[in-house]
Amino acid sequence: MAPAVFAPDEPAADEFTLAGLLGAVAKAVPERTAVIAGERRLSYAELDARVTLLARHLRSSGIRPGEHVAVLSFNRTEWLESAFGVLRAGAVPVNVNYRYVARELRYVLSDADAVALIAERSLTGRIAEIRPELPRLRHVILLDDGLPDTPLPGVGYESALVQAGAESAPELPRNSGDDLYLLYTGGTTGDPKGVMWRQEDIFRVALEGRRPGVPRASFPADLGERARTRSPRRILVLGPLMHAAGQWNAMSMLFSGKTVVLSTRRAFDAEHIIALAEREKVHTLQLVGDAMARPLAQRLLATPQRCPSLGTVTSGGTPLTPAVRELWRAWRPGIALNDNYGGTETGVCGASGGGRDGRDTPRFTMGASVAVLDEELRPLPPGSDRIGRIARTGRIPLGYYNDPEKTARTFPRDAEGRRWAMSGDYGMVAEDGSVELLGRGAAVINTGGEKVYPEEVESVLRSHPDIDDTIVVPAPDDRLGQQVSAVVAPAPGHRPDDEQLRDYCRVRLAGFKVPRTFHVVDRIRRTAVGKQDYRWAKAVVRRSC
Repeated sequence: MAPAVFAPDEPAADEFTLAGLLGAVAKAVPERTAVIAGERRLSYAELDARVTLLARHLRSSGIRPGEHVAVLSFNRTEWLESAFGVLRAGAVPVNVNYRYVARELRYVLSDADAVALIAERSLTGRIAEIRPELPRLRHVILLDDGLPDTPLPGVGYESALVQAGAESAPELPRNSGDDLYLLYTGGTTGDPKGVMWRQEDIFRVALEGRRPGVPRASFPADLGERARTRSPRRILVLGPLMHAAGQWNAMSMLFSGKTVVLSTRRAFDAEHIIALAEREKVHTLQLVGDAMARPLAQRLLATPQRCPSLGTVTSGGTPLTPAVRELWRAWRPGIALNDNYGGTETGVCGASGGGRDGRDTPRFTMGASVAVLDEELRPLPPGSDRIGRIARTGRIPLGYYNDPEKTARTFPRDAEGRRWAMSGDYGMVAEDGSVELLGRGAAVINTGGEKVYPEEVESVLRSHPDIDDTIVVPAPDDRLGQQVSAVVAPAPGHRPDDEQLRDYCRVRLAGFKVPRTFHVVDRIRRTAVGKQDYRWAKAVVRRSC
């Protein structure tokens, strides 16, 4: 039985709340297709109605404004419904990485103070293991995914919506643009961190898609009017909705009145993606770096007449390399290839239309609030030969949830009292003002768009009884951009084989963090102050490649 469709409670006309903005677009183009995922198709009216039903269920279940609700799911319509429904209830959605093992899940759910969880049934086994260690978690909603039973008790998602439509529920709260939007990231300092944004700020810096010359929206109704006048183009979002790139691309397209197409396959399959893009007449493909772009381009080169509607490829999370760009242009010379630059702490900072001007590093045109800073947090001028840290000012996060110390480091104030959000990346400012991206200032490994903090992996490896010491560094990978590689010094008289070490890591780390290669040395070299010598370790890995 499908839930009833009815008009949601409307937000105040001058408030830029994320759920309210979706409602404004739904009011303007109710019959237009909003989301396609597998066999499910939802119009804007249907999506918005289901969002309201979930919000009413949460309120009926005792979820109070400001409380945190975790979402643990692969890409599907319910992911978007859940995020917007939690927001409409006045609560705060928490994105959870579906690759996390029990230890990592425990950390995120505890750190986020999650009181409720919306999760696919097949992903709840790991939650059941740690349920006694989550005393704040009091409500669970289960998404059907083919698994008949689950070790974690809860209410079925569809049943919850049906019940919410059949009974009276508490009044939905009046939300504000000051309300919290929380996004967890692996970041550059080890454990995941919850980045706290005002909802209006994240809309302005990441979700308000505008054509050049178009002014910012003054009221939510402006988005509805723009959606009404735009053609309903389709974007296939391949980035996981649990990460910023996929989530922001999907939301920004919905706020523009476009159609978001999602692949519901749990594993990347180039043939399936191409068939989906062709069947749904997709105009834009959003992906994450070479790991996705290379196999898709290679497949299309073998069947060049496919996907006639596809005219744009956009990469978020990691830039496309020149070699992969050449593959796409060999398939369709006029295709637009765009890299978006940004991060969870900074929002979308800039874009690159594809030129590297013969360089190995990409250049991005940045917004006016983005700068490259010197050691004193002063912006470097165009044409400077100095390297600095890329940062944003103006509309930036409030800080990290539950972590004032890291907040102070990542969001410092300059001598004039102006707050900056430090991206963690280093760059140079070209004569034309564009920024040449040089890479992470820390030793973070970006593998297929997933960021791995080496010290976390090193800590796990050092706990192995046969390992004396280790350094984890990136190694080049044609498909993923980078792969995790470990230089290890065995304990005296021991030499565990590579597969034993991988098995040991797999039960303690998400799969993308497990080292692909191990390089055995007699002794790990450290600096004079006792820190790991990462430069030496990278040289060891290079010699073995």
